[in-house]
Amino acid sequence: MSYVFLEPVDVLFLRGNEGFGDPGSYGESYMPPWPSVIAGALRSRILADDRCDLAAFARGLVRHPSLGTPAEPGPFRVLAFHVARRFADARIQLLMAPPADLFVESSGGSPRIRSLRPLRLESLAPTLASSYPLPLHPVLAQPRQGKPAEGYWLTEEGWREYLEGKFPRRNHLVKHSELWCLEPRVGVGLDPATRAAAEGRLFTSVAVAMRAFKGNVQSAENFAVGFLVEITGAEAPRDGLLRVGGDGRGMVVSEVCGYAPPEPDYDAIVRSHRFRMILASPGIFPEGWLPTGLTCGSWEFDLHGVRARLVSACVARAEVVSGWDLARQQPKPAWRAAPAGSVYWFDELEADEDALRRLVAEGLWSANWLDRQRRAEGFNRIWLAQWAN
Repeated sequence: MSYVFLEPVDVLFLRGNEGFGDPGSYGESYMPPWPSVIAGALRSRILADDRCDLAAFARGLVRHPSLGTPAEPGPFRVLAFHVARRFADARIQLLMAPPADLFVESSGGSPRIRSLRPLRLESLAPTLASSYPLPLHPVLAQPRQGKPAEGYWLTEEGWREYLEGKFPRRNHLVKHSELWCLEPRVGVGLDPATRAAAEGRLFTSVAVAMRAFKGNVQSAENFAVGFLVEITGAEAPRDGLLRVGGDGRGMVVSEVCGYAPPEPDYDAIVRSHRFRMILASPGIFPEGWLPTGLTCGSWEFDLHGVRARLVSACVARAEVVSGWDLARQQPKPAWRAAPAGSVYWFDELEADEDALRRLVAEGLWSANWLDRQRRAEGFNRIWLAQWAN
């Protein structure tokens, strides 16, 4: 397993599923993008470094020892894909979007933060009816009405507190405007025959301009924003460039040595017999919003040696994951996915520390539900956290 830090040299165009390219169209960018965007860029770079015949590989005529073939992927997998920042002293700091059970409240009509509030699990009174199928409801208890403050990210220190079952503080939050900004760019469509500008084919796309180092200032506050990626099953490139996203914009690759991601106290989780599961990437599951390994109705979870009972969940509206298959020159199958940051609460845990670590390492994939391509791209990855309240 190895970590690399990817730092853009220009703006990025991180497009999603929407149709794009018609006159007057407006192309949004998704920040952060799906892990498949970076997985594809890394695989292309690995093939180029190994001087593999790309056309033959796309047709399945050449098998790469790490990447396999487009139809039968090899051992290469993306284990982690996160927004991060690198400081002038080479420190890497993970940045995480607040999970679904953490409410960031704004101060009236101001964008300033009033408070951070955790969701509390409650049993409804028998006289109250609900279509919610699980025994405990995630409830937001507020002394006064408030609105969510959007666009904030947890620092690595705040995320470590969260994984340990503690409560992050306001100083653990950073506004996304300090990390990147969105810049609309006007483009001109080209005539496919002449490759000249086509009349009346103006369109707009949104570029993501991520913060870069400010000159040679050696300040503790001087940092660049990029992506932290962990891969296994292949040797990651240690330097050079990647082509990422729309228009193939460049990102500089830097090897990361000695980085250790935050972890919960697995022994404390085992002793408490309960835990929280947080989706680190979109979850593609056979039962929609229910994680792989769950039996609907009994709510029993059994996967990779971990047995537990699902008692509550906080899952936002499903998103649709697709993409472009470069080898086959066609769209990838579209899947409804539970969004990253969704939280599931489990009790009656039967597992040891090794089983918990294996569950995190393998992700929410089983022998009965295994899309080898999507697994390699980094979907169904999870964090485990202590359940304190």
